[in-house]
Amino acid sequence: MAAFEYIALDEAGRTRQGVLNGDSARQVRSRLRTMGLYPVEVHGVREQGARPAGLNPARRISAAALALLTRQLATLLRAGMPLDESLRALGAQTASRRLQAVLVDVCARITEGASLNEAMAAYPGAFPEFYRSMVAAGEAGGRLEEVLERLADYTESRRALRQSLSMALIYPAILTLVSLLVVAALLIYVVPEVVRVFQDTGQSLPWLTAGLIAASQTLRDVGWLIGTIAAVALLLVRPLLSRTFIRSRYDLLLLKLPFIGRVNRTLHAARLTRSLAILTKSGVPLLEALEISSRMITNIPLRSAVQAAAVSVREGGRLHKALEECGWFPPLLVQMLASGEESGELDDMLERAASHEERELQTILAAATALFEPLIILVMGAVVLVIVLAILLPIFEMNQLVEL
Repeated sequence: MAAFEYIALDEAGRTRQGVLNGDSARQVRSRLRTMGLYPVEVHGVREQGARPAGLNPARRISAAALALLTRQLATLLRAGMPLDESLRALGAQTASRRLQAVLVDVCARITEGASLNEAMAAYPGAFPEFYRSMVAAGEAGGRLEEVLERLADYTESRRALRQSLSMALIYPAILTLVSLLVVAALLIYVVPEVVRVFQDTGQSLPWLTAGLIAASQTLRDVGWLIGTIAAVALLLVRPLLSRTFIRSRYDLLLLKLPFIGRVNRTLHAARLTRSLAILTKSGVPLLEALEISSRMITNIPLRSAVQAAAVSVREGGRLHKALEECGWFPPLLVQMLASGEESGELDDMLERAASHEERELQTILAAATALFEPLIILVMGAVVLVIVLAILLPIFEMNQLVEL
């Protein structure tokens, strides 16, 4: 069975496009007519064992779309619908043509005898390695519906955490950018017009006013150069960070910074424990779960620490001891893992630890945002005050001369 892309007209004359499975284009045209559609064009998008034309396997889908797809698939399987029919139904109702084509292709591969994990492996961008490992564990243990529900919970919670991070950072970033633009506009356009009056009088200017004039003149003369250097530096950041040595040094610096380091450690601790909890509860052995989870950690020193922990566990060591030795993970997390290993309920303790670290991260971000916003306003006010004083000081001196 192959996948066919079609263009058809409905009874109102509107154009409809989509993808259907069928043994031939003729069969697809017949199905379209039974659906009340008049086929205009039908052509195959997938040959046996091939990928649909125009589909990029590395292209990602949004976290929201993946979470919704996973939740709907788990619900249909819980209702007793076969896997191929569930995928076909989801492909028919999705609004995204690309996701529709991906689901039809995955369904076709399953019809040919592939497992769901093997069919999803053709699209590593849409279905990450962690996702496919969970699906493989669910298929092996005969608990695919349960695993998909956990995956839906995980993708939704990760999306919510990412949104909270973005919301916590976006307002301070906008406030900082606007403050810099306002100060730059004052120095470039406003200050020169105001202080020109004092320069024409020939009087000696206070040091604060002289410094402000020098800063304004410098920004007017070489401001374009500063902007160009900043733009080039931003363009070079990604290529430089793609080098392992530079990225490792950069990640290590992030871990050591006072506030950013704590946020970074808490974020990755939450990500690690959450993924470990889901994998171990789904029947994946701890060693394999560690190896899979380590690939989800983007910070190189922390990833190396988790990989070293996996080696220690392989040699018979304890997980909490291995994580404690690296010194990057929170002490409370280590103690919770130690308690879980002692009681034989490591998977439950991992889930509790993940929830604790996520709450801790949200608390840190909320407190930082509450402090950072007034701090920016105070700094902006201080800068404006300096500019105003630099302008007013010569006026005060001129008044004193007139009185004398």
